[in-house]
Amino acid sequence: MADTKKKKKTTAKSSKTTTKTATQNEKAVQVAKPTREEIERLAKSYWAARGGKDGDAEQDWLRAEKELLKAASAKTAS
Repeated sequence: MADTKKKKKTTAKSSKTTTKTATQNEKAVQVAKPTREEIERLAKSYWAARGGKDGDAEQDWLRAEKELLKAASAKTAS
């Protein structure tokens, strides 16, 4: 006789769990992203520390953004 039991689909449940976890991680990343004002403030402090010389504004901005992202991710990881 043939087995008449139906097999359960387990993949649907696991994909929902994966989506939920990804959404939670995205929210954590959104919270951790520094504001434009925070980046600007830190970049200006780097500019001032260099004596207010022109020419490295983009590098100051990128450095400030990187530092703030690093600090924020350390806070969310703890």
